[in-house]
Amino acid sequence: QVQLVESGGGLVQAGGSLRLSCAASGRTFSSYAVGWFRQAHGKEREFVAAISWSGSSTYYADSMKGRFTISRDNAKNTVYLQMNSLKPEDTAVYYCAAAPYYSGLYQSWDYWGQGTQVTVSS
Repeated sequence: QVQLVESGGGLVQAGGSLRLSCAASGRTFSSYAVGWFRQAHGKEREFVAAISWSGSSTYYADSMKGRFTISRDNAKNTVYLQMNSLKPEDTAVYYCAAAPYYSGLYQSWDYWGQGTQVTVSS
């Protein structure tokens, strides 16, 4: 069992940066891939980025490449999402999720946090 808690969301102006954190509990966290997804109001949940259990592999949605960076610190049971050059269209609730293996489909992830709101003003 893995419990996930996101933090770091907030209000930022376009062009600004935020760093989201996903803190996990559960002694097997380091064996899970972790992903970030987001859901804007009225839209379907979409994949943002993911990282393998070791951190050696990372995956990004095309629209986030070059702007977002995912990383993890297994000693701290935490995964980070550094978001730079934010745009108003990045406004959404951001969720972290954990699963044994990476998938770009949100339906394939086993554990979810409660989400953190990111709002980017123009």
